[in-house]
Amino acid sequence: MTFGTIRQAMGTFATGALALGIVALAPSLARAQGNAGARPISLEEAVRLAQQNSPLTVQARNANRTSESAVRASLAQFLPTASFSYSGNQAGGTQFVQGTPVPTSGLPWSYSRSVSSNLTLYDGGQRNYNLRAAQANLESAGANEVAQRYSVALTVKTQYFNVLAANEQLAASKQLLEQAQQQLTVASAKMKAGVATLADSLTSAIAVGNAKLSILTAENSLRNANAALTRLVASPVMVTATLADTMDTGKIELDEAQLLSMVSDGPSVRQSTQALEAARAQHKAATTPYMPTLALNASYGQNPKQSQNFNFGGGPTATSTRFGLSLNYTIFNNYTREQSLLVARVNAENAEANLRDAKALVVQNLTTFLSNYRTAQSTIELQLLTIQSAREALRVVQQRYNLGTSSLLEVLQAETTLDNARAQLINARVNARIAKANIEALIGRDLK
Repeated sequence: MTFGTIRQAMGTFATGALALGIVALAPSLARAQGNAGARPISLEEAVRLAQQNSPLTVQARNANRTSESAVRASLAQFLPTASFSYSGNQAGGTQFVQGTPVPTSGLPWSYSRSVSSNLTLYDGGQRNYNLRAAQANLESAGANEVAQRYSVALTVKTQYFNVLAANEQLAASKQLLEQAQQQLTVASAKMKAGVATLADSLTSAIAVGNAKLSILTAENSLRNANAALTRLVASPVMVTATLADTMDTGKIELDEAQLLSMVSDGPSVRQSTQALEAARAQHKAATTPYMPTLALNASYGQNPKQSQNFNFGGGPTATSTRFGLSLNYTIFNNYTREQSLLVARVNAENAEANLRDAKALVVQNLTTFLSNYRTAQSTIELQLLTIQSAREALRVVQQRYNLGTSSLLEVLQAETTLDNARAQLINARVNARIAKANIEALIGRDLK
């Protein structure tokens, strides 16, 4: 047996062994279907479902309802109070008469009923300030609801974009596998013809195995991303992103000056502004205990005739009326007023500092997110050109390798360059989408 025959046999055996190992991955690839059974869902529907079901938005809506009720309660303080009372009592027992206990005399059942009303005429303006505070809190709750809606939208969009990125990575891995399989076919044919080394065939077989592992990794990432998206939208069945959204990264048509104007009136700034208004109103309300209060009250009562048996107080009645005006002024209440006033003043100062910081923070975040978006868009354009160049370079190197004027190492380097460009393009698309979603959350509106 010649050396060439032995060499060819060893190559055939080694290649076959690696092929068997690669084939062993086939069942895993067959099972790893990231989108198997998942229902495609658009980004708009995903955001709508998440905003409808998220605990954050549910709590924000309920906080808004509570604030609306607080405004109604504050308005009701300007109305008079009214009450009605009724009583029916039975008396009995014994009493001593000349040292001898005898039953009490008289009719046992007595009755009374009355209506009364009270109206505060002046309270130092406390009701007005409380109403202003309640209205400001309602505006703040409304701004918080918008902020929570877009916070949830940002979370959903980020996860939706992760699904898109996993789909893109899966497609890139499949292209890589196709290239590796073609290269393995060429390397095996050249080795059988005696114009390539065993190392070329083994390296190509390993590249096929790595490509299949890359597919498994991408499909695992896709399944995990689908599961996270399903939880966020509260769907009873698995959902996934619509593949039609894969290429679209969205455009921002507004310039930086327009965006700065929008973030200055964004949900977080509006919420902090209304929180400051509420704190200032509560501070003014805390000064009202230093003022006197003036109240008007009136009542009308009936005392029906007593009866031997219970009859709800029917029959003749005696009546009574009362009309009064009361003035009250607290001279000293153990520094309770002073403590309340200090707490209200501190809360107002804290709210003012929070508003100042909120205005600066949105400008900082807008600068960061807008810079990230622009960088990502430039990266996308560059990587599209890089991919086009890398594909052409790989085609040329493969032709040279087929003609025997280039080495397999050069082919692998060209494939690596193309694979890296695809990965950077995927990351750039994700970064652009997330940056745009962050800007939308800042301004509290969608950028179409």
